[in-house]
Amino acid sequence: MLPPLVLTELLSAPSPESDLDALLGAAPLVPVIDGYWERAALNRRALAMRGLKSRLADALIAQSCIDAGIPLISGDSDFRHFAAHCGLKLAD
Repeated sequence: MLPPLVLTELLSAPSPESDLDALLGAAPLVPVIDGYWERAALNRRALAMRGLKSRLADALIAQSCIDAGIPLISGDSDFRHFAAHCGLKLAD
C-alpha cells in the first residue's frame, strides 16, 4: 500500500516512466481517515517542541502509516523521529 502523498511524489517526477506510472496507478492507497490532518499536525508539533526536524511531507507520510498500522519502508533517516516519538513503525 502507498500513502497518498508518496503516490503524488512519484507520479510528479519530471521524467515520467510509463511502466512505473501504470504500476503506481494500480497500487492500493492507504486510506485517509477522519482526523488525519489534525493528528499529522499534532505529531509534527510534538517533534518541533522537542527541537526535532519534521518536514510537512514526512509528517503526512508517517501519519498515513501510523493510522493504517503498517510499517514504512524508507531510506530517509528523518522518519526516525516519528518512530521514536509518534508510534511510526519502520520496516527492517
